[in-house]
Amino acid sequence: MSRESLGHFELLVLLALIQVGEDAYGVPIAQAIEESSGKPVIMASVYNTLERLEEKGWVQSAMGQPTAERGGRAKRYFSVTTAGLREVRAAKKTLTQLWRGIPATGGVR
Repeated sequence: MSRESLGHFELLVLLALIQVGEDAYGVPIAQAIEESSGKPVIMASVYNTLERLEEKGWVQSAMGQPTAERGGRAKRYFSVTTAGLREVRAAKKTLTQLWRGIPATGGVR
């Protein structure tokens, strides 16, 4: 496991980013999480998480071209790095192993 831990929301953002694919920016990433979880997502949380993931080297970003529909502002597009994919795969492996250890009854009282 890396020295930097992968938080729950960080994992959701990474998975949504992978799912959205090309042209991924905050809005479609948030929509993917909302559709999957059924819970509202605060945009600031998505962007803060993307910045944190970029600092960790698990995500990279690039600015697009300014558009008139955005008042001359450009979108910031994100993609997962090789290190980010490694973290997602490690999280999947860990969660899968932990789920295998839960009895069929779910172990919930």
